[in-house]
Amino acid sequence: MKERLKIGISACFLHPDPARAAFASKTLQYVEQSMAHWVMSGGALPVMIPSPAGDTARGEVHLDDYARWLDGLVLHGGADVWPGSYGETPLQEHWSGDRIRDAYEQALVKAFVTAGKPVFGVCRGMQLINVAFGGTLLQDISTQRPEALPHRDAQVYDQNFHTLEVVPKTRLDALLAGADSYKINSIHHQGIKDLAPGFVVEAHCPEDGMIEAIRYTGPAYVAAVQWHPEFHRPELGTLDDTPLLQDFLEAAQAAKDTTEKTA
Repeated sequence: MKERLKIGISACFLHPDPARAAFASKTLQYVEQSMAHWVMSGGALPVMIPSPAGDTARGEVHLDDYARWLDGLVLHGGADVWPGSYGETPLQEHWSGDRIRDAYEQALVKAFVTAGKPVFGVCRGMQLINVAFGGTLLQDISTQRPEALPHRDAQVYDQNFHTLEVVPKTRLDALLAGADSYKINSIHHQGIKDLAPGFVVEAHCPEDGMIEAIRYTGPAYVAAVQWHPEFHRPELGTLDDTPLLQDFLEAAQAAKDTTEKTA
């Protein structure tokens, strides 16, 4: 039996909360169950990658060690990206994001790209990738693009939907050829403003042009989507994201085969 791929998933952070005694000095790192299950649906083993930094840090394990051991990386959703990561000041305090997670995930992207392993981003993951490669973000779509659709509705959360328009002749276009539905969820209030150099847009929202998918044109496999594929249920009328996961895992397998041949 062929060995299963090991796919790293970046950690979400829950920082110390002085208002809660049990968490006054405790930092939690975790992955969302739905993301782990999405990776598992492709037959791969999900592995959370903990940040080696912090006030309890010990030992000599680094992110490069994970990049060499694992076969690919998924960056999933969560907190806003700190505007300082792309040279801006927060327009409002509650859009300050998580600069600690930003630094950790940017280092992860660098480590996996350097190791020749594929990277796939989801929601915040797409925004982080864009920033890591030199792009910028809209800190709040409704403020900076008031004509846009409501891309986040806290009342319905993952039941907020719109359609997807795929750019012809892109890799995503080939992967989704013949899809029965292009209905996607929308759970973000931030989005890409300036696309990072070396990337192409693979899909956008047809109603307002917001960028929904990007891909790196360089030698590394780096792709991302703004929606959450792990929340989609094709049987309920949403986009079937299986081809995206399969393509990413095929890239991970190719990288693994190359690594084993050169070892």
